[in-house]
Amino acid sequence: MYIFTVITSLKRIFALIAVFSCFYLHSQIGGTKTYRFLDIPATARAAALGGNNMSVWGDDINLLYSNPSLLNPGMTKQVAFDFSNYVSDIKMYYLGYAHSLKQYGTAAISFQTLNYGKFTGYDELGQKTTSFKANDNCINLTYAKPLADSMFNVGVSLKTIISQYDAYSSFGNAIDFGITYHNKKDFTISLLAKNVGVIWKTYTNSEEKLPQTVQIGLSKKVAKAPFRLILVYDQLLKWNLNYVSPIDTAGKNSSLSLGETKTDSTGFERFKNRAGKFGDNFMRHIIIGTEIIVTKNFNLRVAYNYRRQKEMTLPDRRGANGLSLGFGFRVKRFGLSYSFSKMAFPGNSHIFGITYGW
Repeated sequence: MYIFTVITSLKRIFALIAVFSCFYLHSQIGGTKTYRFLDIPATARAAALGGNNMSVWGDDINLLYSNPSLLNPGMTKQVAFDFSNYVSDIKMYYLGYAHSLKQYGTAAISFQTLNYGKFTGYDELGQKTTSFKANDNCINLTYAKPLADSMFNVGVSLKTIISQYDAYSSFGNAIDFGITYHNKKDFTISLLAKNVGVIWKTYTNSEEKLPQTVQIGLSKKVAKAPFRLILVYDQLLKWNLNYVSPIDTAGKNSSLSLGETKTDSTGFERFKNRAGKFGDNFMRHIIIGTEIIVTKNFNLRVAYNYRRQKEMTLPDRRGANGLSLGFGFRVKRFGLSYSFSKMAFPGNSHIFGITYGW
């Protein structure tokens, strides 16, 4: 009976994901992406784990930021607040609250904002005009419920996105849909479609696209070991994530593909170039991390985001871009978390988060 229930649940899961995948594939044709602030991790736990913790099961309300299907009754009556002085004067805030609906599931509401500060306006002649502000905002309504008699949890988040840059404004709606399997052996696997939706009002009445993605991730608490291993594969339906900077191609033969050389004369060199290109592109999808469980109420977090490292590296300096770390600490109903993300040489990201549960 249990096996039959699991098989039935899997059929439902893949049917739903197929529907959302069709929407995703259709929206990828042409255009550019807007609302990229949705890709910036807004909670300390997500940032410390490479920008994504979509496959970690627990009772921390901050988990639902990365995946609505992680929302569960253990988060009920928890409130979370995260703050980051992101880069320069850009400030980021995140606020969330969850509540159990008993046999009907669990609901949550959260708010994310990115405030770019105050700017001085100038006209085409260089004369000062009026000052203006710029900000991006996202309101999330999340609902999750376990499938009957199974270890699967299904969650959906409705996003209302409002953006304002001086006289230019934009408004849209999007949905995150996720499915999570977890068991008593502390193994979790999640499948997630993010930012599937429509932009009702664009900044300049031109075609704009949401930063959509499909992700799969897993985590496993190693038996009799004080750590949890975490792996996330981003952009499941889009293979080529290579980004070639104009700085890297200046003065070079830009017609060469990544990993190719002018002296590609032997079969071994061709194999090496193709293998290097495949490996580089594959790793751009991968985020790896771990949570080291020092005590029941204190853990350390470390992760590496290869894609961030490649895109943030300068031609003459590599550094530790892509590396992130942090910690989480709990005392009864009060929780404190912190993350440090190595972004680039001029600036890094620090996020502080607090949680409280009634």
